[in-house]
Amino acid sequence: MPIATPQWPMFREVLRRQELMDDMMERSGVDVLDLIRKDRGASLVEARTKCRLCSCVKICREWVLAANGELSPPPDFCPNAGIFRTCLKKQS
Repeated sequence: MPIATPQWPMFREVLRRQELMDDMMERSGVDVLDLIRKDRGASLVEARTKCRLCSCVKICREWVLAANGELSPPPDFCPNAGIFRTCLKKQS
């Protein structure tokens, strides 16, 4: 029996924000495993919460879309920029 996915507007918004945060981390070059290892995932959970409550969704989405495949440091408007900067992938 398939599991029903709730279709509540807030549920969809949470999923969109999670996807946006994932895109932000990818564009910024965040090593997600490093973020998780920091404190057994607590920093990732805190970052997800900050993202879910953030008021900069539009500018964030625009920043992500302007990437053109290039890595850029996390922008200052992002409430997770500090923690993301501590987990950037090592460039070779």
